[in-house]
Amino acid sequence: MSDEIFYVEHLTVNYDKTAVLWDVSCSVPKGKLIGIIGPNGAGKSTLLKAALRLVKPLSGKIKLDGKSAYVPQRSSVDWDFPITVFDVVLMGVYGKLGFFKWAKKAHKEATRRALEKVGMLGFANRQISQLSSGQQQRVFIARALLQDADIYLLDEPFAGVDMATEKEIMTLLRKLKKEGKTIFVVHHDLTCVESYFDWVIMLNTCLIASGPVKEVFHSDNLMRTYGRSALLLDEAAKLSQSKASGVK
Repeated sequence: MSDEIFYVEHLTVNYDKTAVLWDVSCSVPKGKLIGIIGPNGAGKSTLLKAALRLVKPLSGKIKLDGKSAYVPQRSSVDWDFPITVFDVVLMGVYGKLGFFKWAKKAHKEATRRALEKVGMLGFANRQISQLSSGQQQRVFIARALLQDADIYLLDEPFAGVDMATEKEIMTLLRKLKKEGKTIFVVHHDLTCVESYFDWVIMLNTCLIASGPVKEVFHSDNLMRTYGRSALLLDEAAKLSQSKASGVK
C-alpha cells in the first residue's frame, strides 16, 4: 500500500494565457516537512491552491490524501476587518458546524488550546489589526491547528516575521511532524532549507526536482531553478551545508 499523501500528474495551470505551472508530476510520502522553493512567479503558491481546488487546472491531476488546513499569505488577508483574535481562530471549526449552527463550549475550549499552543492566548480579545505581523501569522496557524488536519499547507509563513517568531513556528511545525502530520511550506530563504525540511519541491513553472533534501538540494538543481542568480544562491547553500556539518 502506497504511503503517498500528495500526488500530482501532468498538472498545468494557466492564469489567462500564461502558464504558471507546466506539466508538473511528483508525489510526496506522508509525514514529511516539505519546503516548496523557487523564484518569484515560479508557481509555488499556485501549487498549493491547485491542491486545495482554489484554482482550476487546465489539465492534469492533483490529489491530497487526507484532511487539509491552509494558512494563506498574510498579504492576502484584510487585517483591518473588525474581528477579535479568538473569533478568527474559532472560524477554524465552522467547516464542521455547517450553516446556522453555533460553536459549542468544547469548540471554544479547543480554540483556547490552539491559541495557547502558538503563544497567543493572552491576545484572544484583541482586534487583529492591533497585532504585529508575527502575531498575525501565529493566529492563522492556530486557526489551522483547530481543524485537526492530516496535511498543513503554509504559504510563506515566515514573510515579515522576526527570527524569534520564525524559530517558534518551526518548533511547532516539527511537533506536528512528530504527530504524523504532513506539512508543506512555501519558502524563500535557501540558507535554512537543509535545517528546516526533510523534503523539497523545486519549481520554476516546470518541476525541477522533488525528493529528500539531501538528494536533490544541490548546485545543479539550484542553477536550473534560479538561473544565473543561482551562482550566489549556491554559495549561500554551501555556507549552510558547512554550518550544518560543523565545517569552518
